[in-house]
Amino acid sequence: MSRDLTMLMDFYELTMARGHMLAGSLGKIAVFDLYFRKNPFDGGYTVAAGLEQAIDYVQNMRFTGGDIDFLREQDVSFGGEMAEWLRGFKFSGDIHAVGEGRVVFPGEPLVRVRAPIAEAQLIETALLNIINHQSLIATKAARIKEAVGSDPVLEFGARRAHGPDAAVYGARAAAIAGIFQTSDALAGRMFGIPLAGTVAHSWIQSFDDELTAFRTYAEVFPNRLVLLVDTYSTLESGVPNAIRVFSEMRAAGTLPAAYGVRIDSGDLAYFSKRAREMLDAAGFPKATICASSDLDEFLISSLKSQGARIDVWGVGTNLITAAGWQALGGVYKMAAEVRGGEAVPKIKLSENHEKITNPGVKDVYRLYDARTRKIKADIIALEGERIDESREMVIFDPRDTWKKMRLRPGEYTVEPLLAPVMAGGERVYEPPSLARIAEICRADMDSLWDEYKRLVNPHILPVDLSEELYALKTRMIREAKGV
Repeated sequence: MSRDLTMLMDFYELTMARGHMLAGSLGKIAVFDLYFRKNPFDGGYTVAAGLEQAIDYVQNMRFTGGDIDFLREQDVSFGGEMAEWLRGFKFSGDIHAVGEGRVVFPGEPLVRVRAPIAEAQLIETALLNIINHQSLIATKAARIKEAVGSDPVLEFGARRAHGPDAAVYGARAAAIAGIFQTSDALAGRMFGIPLAGTVAHSWIQSFDDELTAFRTYAEVFPNRLVLLVDTYSTLESGVPNAIRVFSEMRAAGTLPAAYGVRIDSGDLAYFSKRAREMLDAAGFPKATICASSDLDEFLISSLKSQGARIDVWGVGTNLITAAGWQALGGVYKMAAEVRGGEAVPKIKLSENHEKITNPGVKDVYRLYDARTRKIKADIIALEGERIDESREMVIFDPRDTWKKMRLRPGEYTVEPLLAPVMAGGERVYEPPSLARIAEICRADMDSLWDEYKRLVNPHILPVDLSEELYALKTRMIREAKGV
């Protein structure tokens, strides 16, 4: 999908750039944080995704003559000096970010941008658009993957996605969370995701009878032998006709090692249990049963609790649209400006506690239990602070400060989460393969206690502020309010 996305920005980012030019502050260095305030789906975690596409956008931003002409038509202020600045635009700043596939939590910067203020503002919309979307879908996919356990899951959602980009990049995000098969051929081609799919009901209907449809498909694609059995009657014709085809192929020595049936409607728990009985009785215990039909993490969990005999899960609409949560809600806020080489912290106040920003240039650290390698907490600290594993540490909730956790030397290990991805406008990291990102995600999910992965009312992982950052934030709030 080669196209120029440079103009994927809100108009006020351009008007602010023009304003900085007139004010003489175009080159002022500022620091911005991209973060979110609440885990989606009222869950206990979020999966970071979209960084590779976000950095591609920043690296390839170039305003064309057509872009500049269009902006001049909107307002004459975009001519002259401003037009020349846009014509020569190239991002020149530094970006640090949390890697894709990592489990992340509210309030902690996923991306930290340090750049001339106009440059930092022009990339805001695209960064949020890309990272918000892919992180939301990756989180939904992770929840579904947790619900199915070790069973394979297929992503079937392209036709219900909110447009082509949502289909393609939604499939990529799902793959990050371990749903590493898709029905979307374009996503498969772009990202190397294995393709999944056999036939629709129209294939069955296009033949005079179901058995002929099954036989024909088995002859053409014997190595993709999953027969759709619910076009007419799942148990009275679909499964019996599938068994007949399997029997004929076994007798001819052409039955593949992997084969099965798919059920796309009705009571999936009942039908799957009865289909399993019928397949086993006919001598096909290795035949898999694939189910689809508006599945999500809650329905999958319910089906499993009912003893459904489903081996493979095809999930479409509810995955690709992140059903139940319309947007991640990531924000992009100024945290500091640089004067004379020193970072001067900035804060935004609000009557809503969660909308008060954390000031200054910050890093994020993850604390693990040294014995279990499970996550104990995340710490947001000022740049330059170091967490010494050899010293006792007391962490506390920045809002309910009476909530404390004491960590003794040897009981915990520390991992920094932010790493440089761009320096001086150039990429300084090599994006991992999608398969490797999926491995990273799996490892991070395994590092979460089960209580954080509950679908309903999960435990909330502590994301605390370092003592220095807490003191700075408290002081700046008091100074701003004159108390």
